[in-house]
Amino acid sequence: MTTTFTPIQARQAPVNTEGLVPWIRSNLFGDIRTTIATLIFGGLMLWYIPQLIDWAIIRAYWFADSNACRADGVGACWGVVTEKYRLVIFGRYPFEEQWRPLVATLLMVLLLVASCTRTFWKPWLAVLWVLMLTGFFTLMGGGVMGLEEVETSRWGGLPLTIMLATISIALAFPLSLLVALGRRSNLPAIRSLCTVFVELVRGVPLISVLFMASFMFPLFMPVGVSIDVLVRVLVGITLFQTAYMAEVIRGGLQAIPKGQVEAAATLGLSYWQTQRKIVLPQALAMVVPGIMNSFIAIFKDTSLVTIVSLYELTGALKIALGSDSDWRPYFIEGYIFIALIYFAFCFSMSRYSTWVEKQVNKGKQR
Repeated sequence: MTTTFTPIQARQAPVNTEGLVPWIRSNLFGDIRTTIATLIFGGLMLWYIPQLIDWAIIRAYWFADSNACRADGVGACWGVVTEKYRLVIFGRYPFEEQWRPLVATLLMVLLLVASCTRTFWKPWLAVLWVLMLTGFFTLMGGGVMGLEEVETSRWGGLPLTIMLATISIALAFPLSLLVALGRRSNLPAIRSLCTVFVELVRGVPLISVLFMASFMFPLFMPVGVSIDVLVRVLVGITLFQTAYMAEVIRGGLQAIPKGQVEAAATLGLSYWQTQRKIVLPQALAMVVPGIMNSFIAIFKDTSLVTIVSLYELTGALKIALGSDSDWRPYFIEGYIFIALIYFAFCFSMSRYSTWVEKQVNKGKQR
C-alpha cells in the first residue's frame, strides 16, 4: 500500500502582541466600530486639548496681579492660587500659627504612607497612631505648652479634610465589619437592629445627617451640656459611611460558599474563629475595590461639612474669593487647583487599592 504525503497549508506567523504598535492596533483599531470611535474621540481631543493647553499654560498669568489678569489675550489667571493658596490650604487658622497645621498634617500623611507599607505592619504601629493623633490635636487645638488656643471652628482647609477622612475611615471600617456580620446573624434581634440601622442611614443624604448632627442633636442634650461641632460631624460621617461600607462587605460575605463554614464547624472552630480565619480574609479580598471606593467617597464627602460652618478645601476657597472682589472672577482657576488636590489623593488611593488587590489575589494568579 502506497502512502502519499500531503503537506498541510502553511499557517500565518503569530501576531506580535507586545509593544506600543501592537497595543494600538488591537485596542484602538481592532475593528470598524473601535476605529470609528477612536477617530471621533481622537479628533475631539486634537481640537480641544491644544486650546486647553493654550489657555492653561501658554497664555496663562502666574503672578498675584489681578489687574494684569484682566489684560486682553491673557488666559488662565493662576495668580489667584499664588495669592490665596494659604487661605485655601489652611482656612481661617491664624496666619502666624499656620506652621502648626502644616506640621500636624505632614505627620498624619507620613504615618498614612507608612501604614500602607507592609514593612511597617508591626504591633508598634498602633502606638504610633495614638501618639500621632495626640500630637495632631495638640498642635491644632493648642492651649498647652505655650501654644495659642485655636477653637475647632477656625480649623479648615486641607488639614481638616485629611483629618476628617482619616479618622472616619479608621472608625467606619471596623464598625462596618460588625454591622455586616450582624446582618447575617442568626439572632433576630441583632439582625433586625443592623438592618434598621443600614436602611435608615442609607435612606437619607449625608447633608441631612450633618445638619441633624450640627443643629438638631444639641436640642436633645441636657442644659449646659455641649459636644463640639467637629466631634458631632465626625460621628455623622462615620455612621453614614459605616452603613454603605457594611453593604459592600456583606456582599463579600455572601459570596463565600456555605460549605466552608460547615467545614469549619466540623473542625470545631468557634464562630469568631471561623470568621477571622476563613470567612473574612476571603470576603474582604473579594471586595477590595468596593471598600476603597467607600474610602474615596469619604474623602470627597468631607466637602459637605461646609454647611455646618466647617470650612475644608472647598469652603476655604469660598471664603478666600468671597471676601475679595478683585479675585472673585477667577474662581474657575481656584476650583481647578482644589480638584487637582482631590485627584492626587484619590488617584493615590486607587493605585494602592490595585496593589492590595494583586497582593490578596496572588493565590489565584497563574
